[in-house]
Amino acid sequence: MTEARPEPADERLVAAARAGDDQAFAALVSRHKARVFGMAARFARDAQEIEDLAQEIFLRAYRKLGAFHGAAPFEHWLSRVAVRCCYDRLRKRRREGVRVPLEELELPAAPDPGAEAAREVLEYGLSRLKPAERLVITLLELEERSVREIAELTGWSEGNVKVRAHRARQALKKVLEESHAW
Repeated sequence: MTEARPEPADERLVAAARAGDDQAFAALVSRHKARVFGMAARFARDAQEIEDLAQEIFLRAYRKLGAFHGAAPFEHWLSRVAVRCCYDRLRKRRREGVRVPLEELELPAAPDPGAEAAREVLEYGLSRLKPAERLVITLLELEERSVREIAELTGWSEGNVKVRAHRARQALKKVLEESHAW
């Protein structure tokens, strides 16, 4: 009877990937794919953009593997890379003036028509926020991360996260009221 080998720790895979082992990085991608795609889905409009954003996150992580020092778990470091990548994507989209009309949103179908309408209204409002506002609302309210986690992921102070969250909620409320979406 052969015993199953335990999976190597993320840190070992990172060390192997740094040494040129592409299979080690592929194992990291496989291990953390669901989390990265989940985060990308919060910031992208459709399946193709989710795929592109997730690929961009893993590419950036690969290029920055040398910056991973193991002070925190790899998963936390990768989450921070992902947040910054998503934030950069939001800022780029804002600079390009990309806004999606409410009727063009591609959202997964909700079992309840009222829930589907609420999702569309929320996505419409979020798409009109500044990148930092959308980021903090998404992390705090949709991903239900703590203020401390958001501070760690973004590099902002906890007080700054609280202030940004308050202002982002006010901005979202204003956008929705002005669009008569409520």
